[in-house]
Amino acid sequence: QVQLVESGGGLVQAGGSLRLSCAASGNIFSMNTMGWYRQAPGKQHELVARIMRGGSTNYADSVKGRFTISRDNAKNTVYLQMNSLKPEDTAVYYCRVVTVSDDLVEVIYWGQGTQVTVSS
Repeated sequence: QVQLVESGGGLVQAGGSLRLSCAASGNIFSMNTMGWYRQAPGKQHELVARIMRGGSTNYADSVKGRFTISRDNAKNTVYLQMNSLKPEDTAVYYCRVVTVSDDLVEVIYWGQGTQVTVSS
C-alpha cells in the first residue's frame, strides 16, 4: 500500500500564489508519472499538470505559463507551484501517482484532495 499526503491548499486572492505538495510513502519500488488533477463544482475532473519519471511535463492549456510542476524523486514528492491564480482556478486539487511496487506491479493512487479557493 501507498499513502499520499497532500498539503498547501487554502484561500488566496486573485493574482496570488500557492504551492501544493504531495508526499508518497509505503511500498514504492519506483515512481512513474506524478500529477495533479482538479475538480471544480459542476465541472468535470481535469488534468492540471503531470511530470514523467524522466522529468518531461504536460500542462493544461489553462494553466500554462502560470503553474509549474516538479518532483523530488528522493522524497517521492510532487509539487505544484501556482502563480497568478485566477478565480477559475478554484477547485479541489488531487494528487495522482503511478507507482511500481517491489513485485513490479504498477498501481495508481489518488490523494484525498486539497481545496484551493481564489477570491476575486
